[in-house]
Amino acid sequence: MNLRDLVYGLYARRVEGRLDHDQVPKHIGVILDGNRRWAKASGGSAVQGHQAGADKISELLGWCSETDVEVVTLWLLSTDNFDRPEAELIPLLGIIENTVRQLASDGRWRVHHVGTLDLLPSRTQAVLKEAEEATAGVEGIIVNVAVGYGGRQEIADAVRSLLLEHSEKGTTFEELAEVVSTDLISEHLYTRGQPDPDLVIRTSGEQRLSGFMLWQSAHSEYYFCEVFWPAFRKVDFLRALRDYAARHRRYGT
Repeated sequence: MNLRDLVYGLYARRVEGRLDHDQVPKHIGVILDGNRRWAKASGGSAVQGHQAGADKISELLGWCSETDVEVVTLWLLSTDNFDRPEAELIPLLGIIENTVRQLASDGRWRVHHVGTLDLLPSRTQAVLKEAEEATAGVEGIIVNVAVGYGGRQEIADAVRSLLLEHSEKGTTFEELAEVVSTDLISEHLYTRGQPDPDLVIRTSGEQRLSGFMLWQSAHSEYYFCEVFWPAFRKVDFLRALRDYAARHRRYGT
């Protein structure tokens, strides 16, 4: 351990010691941004950056397990990412599949996929389904893996699911118009039954949501940090929690 690591370790313990655990968010959403820029800065390839980002996930979940976090949503692949060159996309899908398998085999996390399965290759679909089934009985942190995810797509899928459900019941459009509500739509989201994210963290310095959990994050607090995702440290995580705890959430009142 060098001097810099020692200093960061001491600082992290100081921040952690002052953290109010009664103010820890129950659901944290994370936009894992900056893998490719981190790789470029270190002279590596995009694939190496994605792998480094995947390796960081287990650390993050370990930090979350030390608090009272109950749900973590990880945005691993957006619907827009399908426009990337195959030379990058295919290895990225393989990295995601391996990551999901590792999460499922860990034994501490309940894996849940959020996203549109139909957009994904059959092998990726199978890995996600198997991970959900294998961890269905786990009582640990729910880990939502957002793969093939887009916020607008989720809302469209929720409305479509709602319409199909009521069509099967024989509900007329007039009757549906009378009962449709935000709560009813929420019941058809990918995250139905889960609390909305209290805190959304985005790495790499970008200060936008890019379509991440558009519906669920209406009252979320946002934390943007400059560090690229593969370089995200425990002290960065603790700073986000500290910043969140210091805010007064008014929910529009």
